[in-house]
Amino acid sequence: MSTLPACPKCHDEYTYEDGNLLICPSCGHEWNPFEAAAADVAKVWKDANGNVLQDGDTVTLVKDLKIKGSSSVVKVGTKVKNIRLIEGDHDIDCKIDGFGPMQLKTEFVKKA
Repeated sequence: MSTLPACPKCHDEYTYEDGNLLICPSCGHEWNPFEAAAADVAKVWKDANGNVLQDGDTVTLVKDLKIKGSSSVVKVGTKVKNIRLIEGDHDIDCKIDGFGPMQLKTEFVKKA
């Protein structure tokens, strides 16, 4: 029985090694098992100062942020409570008092 992992694309169990790569004969997919293992590591979100952020944290804005499609500005120092971390360009999903729900980038906040 083979100790090689199944193909991540088609899940075929008949993969074989070719140098550093694993190859699937069914679909032709090639991958490096060491890079795949590194990609499985959970993403870590950090604020502007390098502190690790988690769901439910309270953060403070470090820059005035103009709200797209509006003339309003969320001022520096505004506290945002109970953040949710998400994948994507904007990492934080939150609700700001007086402005409503919005998404922020982690580079514009610091942990409170």
